[in-house]
Amino acid sequence: MTDDNDPRTSAAQERGVRYARELENHLSWLDTITGTALGILAIASGIYTYLGVSSLLDDTGALSFFAAMAYSVAVSVAIFVFWSYLMRLLPAVRTAGARVGLLASMLLGSFAIIAMSSWLNAAALAGAAAVEQHLAKTVQDYQGALERANAVAIAAQGLERDVARVRQSFEDLGEQEATGQLSGIAGQGAVFRLLRQKSDELAGLEAQIASQQPLVDAAFDEGNAILSRMRALTVEPGPVDARSVQFSEDAVRLANIITQLRQLSVAPLVGRAAQDLSASVVLPELDGRTDSTRQDQQATITAVLTVLGQRADTLQVAVQGVLGMAPPAEITYTPISTADAVIKYAENFVPSWAGAIAIDLLPGVLVFIVMVTQAAIRSGREGAANEDMMTLAELRTAIVALRDVEGVLERPTTPPADQPKDT
Repeated sequence: MTDDNDPRTSAAQERGVRYARELENHLSWLDTITGTALGILAIASGIYTYLGVSSLLDDTGALSFFAAMAYSVAVSVAIFVFWSYLMRLLPAVRTAGARVGLLASMLLGSFAIIAMSSWLNAAALAGAAAVEQHLAKTVQDYQGALERANAVAIAAQGLERDVARVRQSFEDLGEQEATGQLSGIAGQGAVFRLLRQKSDELAGLEAQIASQQPLVDAAFDEGNAILSRMRALTVEPGPVDARSVQFSEDAVRLANIITQLRQLSVAPLVGRAAQDLSASVVLPELDGRTDSTRQDQQATITAVLTVLGQRADTLQVAVQGVLGMAPPAEITYTPISTADAVIKYAENFVPSWAGAIAIDLLPGVLVFIVMVTQAAIRSGREGAANEDMMTLAELRTAIVALRDVEGVLERPTTPPADQPKDT
């Protein structure tokens, strides 16, 4: 327990009073600029909110202008009033329950400000860059799909070599049959005609595959040209909305090119040809003069049919290898607004989001500063008497008021002149 008459206690109280009075003087000066500062922050937030709202409105007429203006003014007023209330009330309350209630109100109001203003501010600050980010991401997706479609088409074109090997094997067997090395009968008999039939079919398939190569190359070159234009649009100066329109048109063309490359793949064609290689065989009439010769021809044809089945299986394995490749991803470009782009690519625009939120919530820091200062003032005044906390000006005013009161009390009371005296 402290003694009020203790000189050390009185000195400590005097220092606390001077400390509290110094802080009050600082707060009094800061109060002269606090309202202006809050107003400037609220107006700045309203301006960026107006820009964000304008980017969301499709109409550019007078009604849209007044709608965006009304919303931005409402946001500015709400921010100014909200932080003015808290800056006055929160530092002044002393009970824990009141502080918790006002802090909860501040937290709820901060979320409301972020919901109605900060994301629009971010859209105004980084909306165009976010849309460009969306365009660049779409270009990467289309590039991957184009390269994948071309890789599948090129792999399918590689089946031409497998078809050529099978064709060459049948031509070699035909030459052997022509010299009598297969059936033992030289000439172009039934076995030779069967081998020639299959080699001609494969030659036609080989020519059809070769004819697809220029189409594949042309489609891939055209796709790369479109991609180059799309890349240029992502970094080209000017309004991003106009570039998005051109980008959308190029995206449609590129999607058609990717579809065309998928259709140019000859793997399904080679697969069907491999199935027909042994399934659809027109057996020639045996033309041997003797039964023994015809039996030799039949045995040779049976062996050729076995070879056909083996070659067909080989082609099917090659075709399945191509068909088993992962197809290109289905890419569809979807236009996006600046506000949606900022939200979708928020991780890429952290500084813009930080600035957009800070301009709205910075007064919260001022509220805490005033809270701490008011607590320090109350702590400095703790235990001091009222007369100890009076300034010199207040003391002079009190003395003058006291003298006035004493003068009134000492003044003699005389009846009015027109009042009759008692007799």
